[in-house]
Amino acid sequence: MTLTDQDLIQKSLQGDNNAFEELIYRYDKSVLSIALKYVRDPDDAKDIYQEVFIRVFRSLKNFQFKSEFSTWLFRITTNVCLTHISRGKEHLKVSLSENDSEEDSSNELTYEGFSPEVEAMGKDLGEIVNAAVESLSPKQKMTFVLKHYEGYKIREIAEMLNCKEGTVKKYLFDAVNNLKKKLKPVYSLQS
Repeated sequence: MTLTDQDLIQKSLQGDNNAFEELIYRYDKSVLSIALKYVRDPDDAKDIYQEVFIRVFRSLKNFQFKSEFSTWLFRITTNVCLTHISRGKEHLKVSLSENDSEEDSSNELTYEGFSPEVEAMGKDLGEIVNAAVESLSPKQKMTFVLKHYEGYKIREIAEMLNCKEGTVKKYLFDAVNNLKKKLKPVYSLQS
């Protein structure tokens, strides 16, 4: 008989390491997939993966069963991804003024590569799209990845990010508009 997540959590809390390993095994591929699609670097994705499960291990006693374990886990995953990006990786540059709020979608990461026309000559379209996705603000990128790469519903993303569905829709709307702007020269080259 297969144990439920709740059963595994209870056993883990009682010191059963095998139960915790089973819990990790159920979700490890999903966590790694989200991390890899978010940071696009296998080493960084593995760091995020490890940090997520360390946080889960340390915080499992605080899990209150008010949501599904997977929702709680993916909320931790998205938070670790966003924190990872905010640590100031070399390839990202954020321009924030003193009075900017987190909800302000005008704070977006600046893509400082070649123009799309130049890149189109030397790179494949997938790489150009990936670079455009990388240039989105952290929250726009996270919602875009969760929705369009991972296939989560808006309601699920809102639970993961601990925000309202309208906020998720705004992030997605802004992400799509920003991607359209960044990719417009590429589409005009292919016409």
